[in-house]
Amino acid sequence: MTFTQRILAGAALVAIHATILAPTAAFAIDETNVSKGIALSGVGVAAHSYDVVSFFDGKPVRGVDTFAVVHDGATYRFASAANLAKFKAAPDKYAPAYGGYCAYGVALGKKLDGDPRYWKIVDGKLNLLLNGDVFETWKKDIAGNNKTADGKWATIRSTAIDKL
Repeated sequence: MTFTQRILAGAALVAIHATILAPTAAFAIDETNVSKGIALSGVGVAAHSYDVVSFFDGKPVRGVDTFAVVHDGATYRFASAANLAKFKAAPDKYAPAYGGYCAYGVALGKKLDGDPRYWKIVDGKLNLLLNGDVFETWKKDIAGNNKTADGKWATIRSTAIDKL
């Protein structure tokens, strides 16, 4: 087999693999806000590669490929083996609220990007917000906004972004 034939055969296998896995991957991505990039098992990266455990220490940092795990259809990266272990022991404690989408956006019935630069721990859950302006608006009534988001999340969680 020539080099070109090997490349074409490999591309065909990738296309077949993507077709078979597409329904599962699409569902997982619709539930969890992920960014494009190299990730475990071909899924997107959660929290823009930030170590979600580090938010609970008050000092968010980016994670690395060395310490990564797939959870709910997204690759989570961590800055240390200790933080990876903490996440594995209690993923629901550390995974962002609303699948990592903007907490205020969910309250509006939308799935907007959650930016790790705008965050707050509320009732033990990491909340991410779209940007500084949205963060300031959300902070005016965090309890009310999150109560509304909690109700809407059950409805929109598995709805594709382009269907909202």
